[in-house]
Amino acid sequence: MYKIDLEQEAIKIEDGFNTILDAWQSERKTEESIKEVRRAFDLAVKAHNNVRRKSGEPYIYHPIAVAVITAKELGLGKTSIICALLHDVVEDTDYTLDYIKEEFGQKVADIVDGLTKISDVSFNNSNVSSQSETFRKILLSFAYDIRVILIKLADRLHNMRTLEFMPREKQIKIASETQYIYSSLAHRLGYYNIKSELEDLSLKYLEPEVYYMLDAKIKDKKKGYQRFINEFIYPVKNDLSQQGFKYDIAARFKTVFSIWKKMSEKKVDFDDIDDLFAIRIIIDSPRSLEKFDCWKVYAIVTEYYNPKADRLRDWISTPKANGYESLHATVMSKTGQWVEVQIRSRRMDDLDENGLAAHWRYKDNVDTQSKLDQWINKMKELINNNSVEVLDNDATTFVDDFKNNLFTDEIFVFTPQGELRTLPKGASVLDFAYAVHTELGDNCIGAKINNKLAAINTILRNGDQIEVLNSKKQKPKEAWLDIAITQRAKNRIRTSLNLQKKEHFEEGKQLTEAWLKQYNLSTDNDNIDVLLNNTQSDSLIDLYYKVAVGKLNLDDYKHCFGLQDKVRWYSFLNFGKNKSDKQIKDIISTQTNSDPRSLVLDENLDNVKYTLCSRCNPIHGDDVIGLIGSRNNIMIHRTNCEEAIKLMSRYGNKIVKTKWRKDDTTVSFLAGIELNGIDRKGLLVDLTTLICNTFNINMRNISIQASDGIFSGQITLYVKDSNSLNKLIAEIKHIDGIRSVVRINRSE
Repeated sequence: MYKIDLEQEAIKIEDGFNTILDAWQSERKTEESIKEVRRAFDLAVKAHNNVRRKSGEPYIYHPIAVAVITAKELGLGKTSIICALLHDVVEDTDYTLDYIKEEFGQKVADIVDGLTKISDVSFNNSNVSSQSETFRKILLSFAYDIRVILIKLADRLHNMRTLEFMPREKQIKIASETQYIYSSLAHRLGYYNIKSELEDLSLKYLEPEVYYMLDAKIKDKKKGYQRFINEFIYPVKNDLSQQGFKYDIAARFKTVFSIWKKMSEKKVDFDDIDDLFAIRIIIDSPRSLEKFDCWKVYAIVTEYYNPKADRLRDWISTPKANGYESLHATVMSKTGQWVEVQIRSRRMDDLDENGLAAHWRYKDNVDTQSKLDQWINKMKELINNNSVEVLDNDATTFVDDFKNNLFTDEIFVFTPQGELRTLPKGASVLDFAYAVHTELGDNCIGAKINNKLAAINTILRNGDQIEVLNSKKQKPKEAWLDIAITQRAKNRIRTSLNLQKKEHFEEGKQLTEAWLKQYNLSTDNDNIDVLLNNTQSDSLIDLYYKVAVGKLNLDDYKHCFGLQDKVRWYSFLNFGKNKSDKQIKDIISTQTNSDPRSLVLDENLDNVKYTLCSRCNPIHGDDVIGLIGSRNNIMIHRTNCEEAIKLMSRYGNKIVKTKWRKDDTTVSFLAGIELNGIDRKGLLVDLTTLICNTFNINMRNISIQASDGIFSGQITLYVKDSNSLNKLIAEIKHIDGIRSVVRINRSE
């Protein structure tokens, strides 16, 4: 428990200013600039006076910490430090943007404005996500100053470092946002260390048991691997020294999150992960010789260890879009274990570790524009060129598109003139056409790929040369949204479709008003919200277009308001026809249902009806959360459910605190396991005997396939809780021939 000591707090606050100055390493740090930072510091202290965080500490500790991260870990300067100190002043205090502008100038005011959350908007429409709206505002500020996003990363990093003091449902919401958006953004901007820490902290709060288990196992493995690592690098070190290289060489272990992700994707146990670490070789080499020297080091390594041909990655000749440069090779050690070796120059390592801070240090030394510069300029152009579309569009759609384009595997293709273009893996002819020119995309009817005709939905491959075929009669179609994967293409298609739909806006609006009037309903926000929810319409433009062209009629509207069909469960709880999410949650908090179940929603509640997510398949004992769905029914998810993480990153206000009844053993849950191993006579008998006789668990179905002495299969079981399932899995692993057993989701 935090104990308040005003005298010690005052000392710590003043020390905070000195910590900021120590973290601020810049040749531009003059006495005048230090005075400006001091003025911002004093204003922040005054503005947040007597305000405390959930931990009990003075609130000013937070902006001080954000300023330190901004200076030290992001490598930013005076303006950014000032903005970091003031980032919550406008949102949480009586100081205005005009005051900030008067005191510190237009640039600081603009950045602070970009960092201010949208807290004064009334979200009557449940389709609107305040989190997505906030993040969209931050992304729109990208167009004039990328420092908004960088300071937001610093803010999020400190919030995640101090998340332990927040309520559980807040922890899950913030961790979901972080995993869904912020860690990807940090990676895209080249901040590997920040990205890794955000991912690990997200996992720590979404799945604490998994996090602490893996963290302990990694620490244990590090001790055991040290001798192996020393023996592996010994001959390489000797040869590097003889060749006259100045270098550093060490092992870099994977993060907890990266190991968990690999276990989840490949459905393997921790002990089956064979690449827990990589050997990193960093050489001091002049810029003009970097590529040559890195390949020379590669030759030295492969002199001692045989390389795996299909695992060579040359990101020196063609860097990743976030600026990452390195040569990766996987080689066979003398003990029969594959080892990844990363070879890079000191400059490349600095770029990997310190992101944009290092990028800006080196960019003046080269004539060609870097990949990261190209991406930043492309994003600015994209937002500027589509500003009307971005503002009209559903915020969640915009954020999803942006996120999906943040970090994906890439391919390199060529125009007919030989110009290199970078596109995300899975991009189509249509994406390429829009990447070249908007009009070319709008009129695209196909292409010639390597001189062969191809349709607009043809997926491109590395090295393809594409000539787009077009026709003035062609116009974007709604089906194109399922073909395009790049944000540029999707935004332009939506813009064109909206322009087509706007032609029908007034007609659809008049019909809607007439239909609602027949039943004494107005076109207020609540009623429009009901229509948008129940007709799967993205916007008013979309809704009125469907009405005008006959895709929606009066019967559809009647059904939306339950004038014919009142079977939805919440109608029995007297929620009313047009309640907001907040009103629904308030009613849920005070009304009960007579049919008890095995979950309790919120701390002081009896039960209301809910549905278990069929994707993540939660069972008693799992860490779970409830989310109010589009039709106001509650969906129960495991906290690590991908769908739940996506929804919680958008709609934190829809989270319902959920817990299992402690002593409820009356309900059985369907759970699935997947197993594989070496086939033998009697294995199936041993397996079913253990499940049915020893554990007294019923099986719903079992599917086993064997070929050439190897078997794999899935079993669906009725279990009481996650604890009994975990015990069963542990025992199955001891059966002779079983190589791996993992829990799977019902949909799998």
